[in-house]
Amino acid sequence: MEGQDNQLLEILKIIAPGTDFREGLENILRAKTGGLVVVGDSDEILKIVNDGFNIDAELTPARVYELAKMDGAIVIDGDAKKILCANAQLIPDPSVPSTETGTRHRTAERVAKQTGELVIAISQRRDIITIYKSDFKHVLEDIRVVLAKANQAIQTLEKYRSVFDQALTNLSALEFEDLVTISDVVTVIQRTEMVLKIQSEIEKYISELGSEGRLIKMQLEELVTNVKDEGVLLIKDYVNVEEDEEKEKNPEKLLQDLTDWSSDEILTLNTISKALGYSGSVNTLELSISPRGYRILRKIPRLPMPVIENLVDHFGALQGIIKASTDELDDVDGIGEVRAQAIKDGLRRLRDQVLLDRHI
Repeated sequence: MEGQDNQLLEILKIIAPGTDFREGLENILRAKTGGLVVVGDSDEILKIVNDGFNIDAELTPARVYELAKMDGAIVIDGDAKKILCANAQLIPDPSVPSTETGTRHRTAERVAKQTGELVIAISQRRDIITIYKSDFKHVLEDIRVVLAKANQAIQTLEKYRSVFDQALTNLSALEFEDLVTISDVVTVIQRTEMVLKIQSEIEKYISELGSEGRLIKMQLEELVTNVKDEGVLLIKDYVNVEEDEEKEKNPEKLLQDLTDWSSDEILTLNTISKALGYSGSVNTLELSISPRGYRILRKIPRLPMPVIENLVDHFGALQGIIKASTDELDDVDGIGEVRAQAIKDGLRRLRDQVLLDRHI
């Protein structure tokens, strides 16, 4: 699924609104002439191209539109910057399976499957643009429809971000009070994953919107600030290293693996608990657990990650760091008297803040 999503994003960048290529495709759509465009000049493509006119000219919207008036296909280079030939007859292997019924779309699907290149079919009667690449198919929606969906997704993301922030605040308060359970942790990770999933959906819309998606992109960047970083630090704090040390060394991969899960899997706390290296039973979710301290310590200004690593290695858990005296903190490699006092003051301020925010 992730591979298909990445493939779609790359395709959408080539044909996004605001590009000359997309403008040419839209012109064909509005004229209701229909068209077939192959993006790529690989040997596999050249083998199935028959006849046609060699153009070898810069791609412009007007040229794409005018050349589509001829019956054959247009072949352009992989960067969609140059038109190579037009009125070309495509002869794909007829044994390649196709689910399409129309001649143009059936040819497009077979060429895409046979060559692995991007092929675009513009319907003459149905007013739609269909893209094919390998076994992948996607129908481009009207920009107004995509924009409406993107705005709706942004509103949903705002609500989930608010829930995520509140869950994070509650967890921070529990961490200072040393009252965290596995259920509390996996709930916050669940909220993190939901935000990241919605972010992924909106990124597809932004790619499809092209120049029309600038405002959506700005809103998205603001709404997802620090979400991924918080998720990574959460995993570093709570992953069960006794089960799998690699998960602590590569929390980014575990976070990505969780993001790739289906929505149903993410909604189940037991499955997230298992991913962290704990049992997925109901009793396990109620067990107490202590954070190592990476996430809270990262909130202290001017405290670099190597020093945080030294603190965690030395004290083992956040509570040990909180209870440590200034002199004990000073004994840790990379921490002097001034920094030790800054850590004590920083932790005190953070504790007061999260306990206050929890009740707002």
